[in-house]
Amino acid sequence: MPLVTLEKEAGGRLDGSLWSSSELVNKVHVLFYVDPDEKDLNEPLSERLKAENFDRANYQSIAVINMAATWLPNFALESSLKSKQEKYPDTTYVKDFDKLLVKKWSLKDDSNNVILFDKKGNVLYKIMGAASAEQIEEFIGLIKKNL
Repeated sequence: MPLVTLEKEAGGRLDGSLWSSSELVNKVHVLFYVDPDEKDLNEPLSERLKAENFDRANYQSIAVINMAATWLPNFALESSLKSKQEKYPDTTYVKDFDKLLVKKWSLKDDSNNVILFDKKGNVLYKIMGAASAEQIEEFIGLIKKNL
């Protein structure tokens, strides 16, 4: 996947600091790229990942929010993201104001995408849209195999 950096007007972490896809190494990473209007589309996968309680020394989850995909005002999204951060404290939350991941990684816009990366930053699995029960099992199996 091409390198993506989100900072300043383009986005970044909730605290305003830079986020780069170059960070997707040394651990197995699960990256959700989410339109806020489709935030619950892969809730079954999110809950399953939480229930698995993977060792955080080898596993990291990231939620990149496609801020340009909704008519919701940014202040409402910020409040929602803060509550999500409380529910999933080990997840890194990132804002994408310009749909950079849609453009550079060919992700599905106005949807909910999930990408699994190995410890070297290679893509192992990509889900664009709602994950089926079979995809969830395959996804979890690949995480376990690559930890």
